[in-house]
Amino acid sequence: MNDTSVLSIAETVEVTGLTAHTLRYYERIGLLDPVGRGPDRRRRFRSADLAWLGFLTRLRTTGMPIRDMRRFAELRRRGDVTAPERLELLERHRDAVRRRIAELTDSLASLDAKIDHYRTLSAPGGH
Repeated sequence: MNDTSVLSIAETVEVTGLTAHTLRYYERIGLLDPVGRGPDRRRRFRSADLAWLGFLTRLRTTGMPIRDMRRFAELRRRGDVTAPERLELLERHRDAVRRRIAELTDSLASLDAKIDHYRTLSAPGGH
């Protein structure tokens, strides 16, 4: 997609994996700037919208709460003057993601140990 092409909401759903409901919701709550409309009044998503949606999806995947995403979007709209605040928000979130990864890694190690234990018990003569 080049900078001048636009996608319908159905095409954007296909490209992003987000539902039409989610796209409308993101626009309604201010995560997404108002999306341009074609002569038929239907939404037309630009490449910049898709890039932003990709970043929002990453934030959601990493567990950022909607309220923090909204704060980030609000700061983004205000321009480069808010870069330090956005940086701090992202660093705080990154730290939370790293803590969660460490917790999951520990939990995975426990699961692996339990699986090994039950494999040993289930093996012939493993009682």
